[in-house]
Amino acid sequence: MALLGEEVVEEWLNRQGYFTIRGIKLGVQEIDILAFRPDPQGRHECRHIEVQVSTNPIAYISKVPKAIQKGKGVGPDNAKERTPKELKRGIAEWIEKKYDHPKKIDLRKRLFPGRWSRELVANVVKHPEELDLFREAGITIIRFADIVREMEYSTPIIEAAAGGDLLNLMHLGKQEVEQRG
Repeated sequence: MALLGEEVVEEWLNRQGYFTIRGIKLGVQEIDILAFRPDPQGRHECRHIEVQVSTNPIAYISKVPKAIQKGKGVGPDNAKERTPKELKRGIAEWIEKKYDHPKKIDLRKRLFPGRWSRELVANVVKHPEELDLFREAGITIIRFADIVREMEYSTPIIEAAAGGDLLNLMHLGKQEVEQRG
């Protein structure tokens, strides 16, 4: 599901005129999507986007903080409820890994030395309070449903890109329901 979600997000960005790189590998690190849109006045837009589009989430987006993993002997994806302090620490570690890892910072600087946004595309989440904490930490949250809706109803710069077929398949079921209705 993750790769399909990334493909839809990439299509959305391409239709807005962004040039994108998806699935960048940096050793064991990965970047979901980097997007760049040039501007004639020199205010280029640079976006670092991570995508989490679970349809049936069973745990948190962030991981259990490393100290708690060691201290309690639990795995990083443990679904047990976390204290606010544990949740904040887990989110800080997640942000450090996903956006602020030195290899990722270096790559973004080499691609374009300007400011890069930090964005998270999310679908259904088990713990909505987590999204509030991501926002507090400076991460822009974009809802996956809003992306799909925007592509359905807006007039894009580019009519379709590589992910256009996937988007058309997504809309087939909806069209069928509307025709029956």
